[in-house]
Amino acid sequence: MINFNGNLTNPENIKISSENRAFKYGDAIFETVKVMNKKVVFWEDHYFRLMASMRMLRMKIPIEFTLEFLEQEILKTVAVQNDLPSYRVRLNVFRKDGGLYTPKTNKIDYTIEVKENTFKTKENYSLDLYKDFYNYSGLLSTIKTNNRMLNTLASIFAEENDLDNCILLNEKKGVVEVTNGNIFIIKGSVIKTPALEEGCIKGVIRKKVISILSKNKEYTIEETSISPFEIQKADEVFITNSIMGVQPVTSYKKKTFKTDFGNKIASNIKVLQIAGI
Repeated sequence: MINFNGNLTNPENIKISSENRAFKYGDAIFETVKVMNKKVVFWEDHYFRLMASMRMLRMKIPIEFTLEFLEQEILKTVAVQNDLPSYRVRLNVFRKDGGLYTPKTNKIDYTIEVKENTFKTKENYSLDLYKDFYNYSGLLSTIKTNNRMLNTLASIFAEENDLDNCILLNEKKGVVEVTNGNIFIIKGSVIKTPALEEGCIKGVIRKKVISILSKNKEYTIEETSISPFEIQKADEVFITNSIMGVQPVTSYKKKTFKTDFGNKIASNIKVLQIAGI
């Protein structure tokens, strides 16, 4: 069952018109959230990111779009699915039909889709660069819009080259993120992740990891620019998103990495996910 504007219906009953703006212009944003033990994990962080994105894109936020309302709509949609331990939920918000580049209205529709969360951390995980196209730096790139063509092409490249994922670069040839999440590199006691100004998604797990690391006096966390060369020199690399949590990377080109610290951070995030905070 899919939730369309608060109404539960079968997927085949969802009709998208030729005027749908998400389809025609990518005029839509989304949040991918994990639901465990009937709790929406890190929901407050997802909610405030969604609200900030809607405001930035000049979408009219319905008065009923409170944190509690959307949480209940997600749980209502989960409740009619098969009973599973973990779910992957996509909340999609898009401007109502009509208009060319200039929309007829800034009012929105929304859908909530629920699938089984089948992700499992991999023991071996490989990365390489995707260099055909760039993810341009700037605030617009930090928003999870439906325009994911770069991520799609990079994912196809990864599949064609027997990779688990690809690193996206910006127009300055700096590291931005991977196709489906944020990236962290460790060298000695310094841990770096691309700054938001580099064009990376404002990831929820990214935020949690930075918070954990900022309290650890043994390490220094830096949000900064990162060159691909620095990855080859790193001791460890790990990636993050709301579904996987933390995935340690074991290889980049011909370089192999340790995973001790990445596994430790992964365990810390799992504890927070289970606690639902």
